[in-house]
Amino acid sequence: MMTIQESLVFREVQRFALWLRAAIVLVAVAMVALCWFVLAKTASEQEAAQVFVVISCVALMVILPVGIAVFFLMLKLETEVRRDGLYIRFFPIHIRYRRFTRADIVRHFACSYRPIRDYGGWGIRFGPQGKAYNVSGNRGVQLVFRDGKRLLIGSQKADELAEAIGAIAETSEVATNVQ
Repeated sequence: MMTIQESLVFREVQRFALWLRAAIVLVAVAMVALCWFVLAKTASEQEAAQVFVVISCVALMVILPVGIAVFFLMLKLETEVRRDGLYIRFFPIHIRYRRFTRADIVRHFACSYRPIRDYGGWGIRFGPQGKAYNVSGNRGVQLVFRDGKRLLIGSQKADELAEAIGAIAETSEVATNVQ
């Protein structure tokens, strides 16, 4: 039995741009600081019951931006090509990898695309050309499935990814001919 590492043909892990992650963290820090200031000012001027309401609201206003910042810091697009198929996950949205076998994919090719115009931005997106998983850039691999659906996988190494998908196609064709 082959391990995942032994069957791995290609692997790429992408995260959103550092400036975007930093901006989200800075907004969260600013929100926490603002809430802290409001709480300190209100606590000295209000009665205990009103302070409880303010503390509850501030807690929500702190937890929400910090939670969003942590979520964005954790987001990553993982793409793996193994001998038995293509594996993709957008962690932490997808806990497990989504697997596409070579039999599922009719066609694939490296391409350039316009993230905003074609899909409405970055992330897990839907557009006229189908679904897209992307985090940055404008290059990827377009997959066309047997049922006609399309999936674009954004990649900083689009040509290598397309070549790796082609390599598993050759491997499965050889295995089919041997049987």
